Amino acid sequence: MNLKKISRNLHELYLGEEDHKGNTGSYEIAMLSDLHWDNPHCNRELLKNHLDYCLENNIPVMLNGDTFCLMEGKGDPRRSKNIRPEHSHTRYLDSVVETAVDWFSPYAHILTVVGYGNHETGIIKHQETDLLRRFVDLLNYKEKSNVQVGGYGGWLNVRIRCRKTSYLSYLIKYYHGSGGGGMVTKGAINLTRAMQMYEGMDCFTMGHIHENSSRDDVRDTIVRHSKSGMKVAQKNIHLMHTGTYKDEYEDGFEGFHVERGRPPKICGGRILKLSWARRRTDDKDSMLKSISSSKFPLI
Repeated sequence: MNLKKISRNLHELYLGEEDHKGNTGSYEIAMLSDLHWDNPHCNRELLKNHLDYCLENNIPVMLNGDTFCLMEGKGDPRRSKNIRPEHSHTRYLDSVVETAVDWFSPYAHILTVVGYGNHETGIIKHQETDLLRRFVDLLNYKEKSNVQVGGYGGWLNVRIRCRKTSYLSYLIKYYHGSGGGGMVTKGAINLTRAMQMYEGMDCFTMGHIHENSSRDDVRDTIVRHSKSGMKVAQKNIHLMHTGTYKDEYEDGFEGFHVERGRPPKICGGRILKLSWARRRTDDKDSMLKSISSSKFPLI
């Protein structure tokens, strides 16, 4: 894969440069968010299993915010003393960055864009330091990798070389998220709102509310072809929420999550599948694109 920065929150990811698959094929991208890696409730075993799966299958990974919690610094109004032992000392913030770089080093070359969440922007406001950028810079320095810092929201244009001289583009709009999500609607309104806000996307992905789900929508549109001109078509758009890796419910005995009547959450991210197939109709060639997603397989 080859990742290029176009602007601070627009990146292009090139796939298939060496093994283009021809008229029919697919590639996968893992979309993760809300790892809360430094939180004692982070299920690091599950996270490691998922990242190992991506590494073994050469699947690029994007992190869409709240990679860290970062709330236990001295003087932080959000501090709760809920801290891992290895971070419980006077160099709290430094130790989170340093231990994270060591932990994520095996995966540096499959990581693509790492975006901000409210926990990363919160530490900038409360402690006046950008821990996410420090993490990415140190990881790239150590591993000679090309991980890019994204935005709280932004775009990832995936360019797939399906034939020797042909590329397909899949435009992914990412946004970490806002609001709390409803126990009944489970964030469905956020996905509908995205359909009204963003133009041209093939996929919308959001984290933050710790739900794990997807649905498809469709828009009536006009497509243009260099030879056949314009025609009316329907554009399918894939919408999804990525889940968390922080299990605060556990067995439901006690704790902040349980006391507020919040339900257990499905842990884990999702895997996007970008597919295409060439079809010939009315003596004309056309390339059909498809996007779907699923939870990680049982590992």
